[in-house]
Amino acid sequence: MSEAYPIYVVDDDEAIRRSLSFLLKTSGFTVTLFDGGLPFLKDAADLPQGCVLLDVRMPDMDGLEVQRELRARGVMLPVVIMTGHGDVDMAVAAMKAGASDFIEKPFDKQSLLACIDAARKQSVAARGASARAQEAQARLNILTDRERDVLDGLVEGLPNKSIAYDLGISPRTVEIHRANLMQKLEVKSLAEALRIAFHAGDGETAQ
Repeated sequence: MSEAYPIYVVDDDEAIRRSLSFLLKTSGFTVTLFDGGLPFLKDAADLPQGCVLLDVRMPDMDGLEVQRELRARGVMLPVVIMTGHGDVDMAVAAMKAGASDFIEKPFDKQSLLACIDAARKQSVAARGASARAQEAQARLNILTDRERDVLDGLVEGLPNKSIAYDLGISPRTVEIHRANLMQKLEVKSLAEALRIAFHAGDGETAQ
């Protein structure tokens, strides 16, 4: 990478900060570490344009609160939410609040670098018109109407039973549709499926 693009790592786990710092510096980025949301917000307005890697669960402020506060202050740094297993709902909420993307831990180097690269190229205002949105929409077009209904429910954060009730079908049928849509989208986790939905713009409308 010819220029040193700034990355701001916000995570209360020292081991993760150290690991990400090494990975990113050896990939050509400049890295600034913050051990929580409050220290980051203190400096955020004065930071050069760069990408924020923001942990979703921290003791002082969770990632969603940090994300909302950034937008409230008019700080438009692209944010990639880092989420652990079971934190997908919080990541969904953060994307609704304007985060560029989210990535599940443990993540591999290439997935992380791809997220950073996409966030870097993509302004918040241009999200819906991006090439990535068009690609994601094309992938969703192979789903049946019922599979899209189930995915919409998942984007809303609803459990299978609630989706089943809303659609007038059994929870088992929801499970089948969910498995089918994940297979068609070629994803291995719910988080990956939700990322595609958000990239296509579903996350903007499923309020």
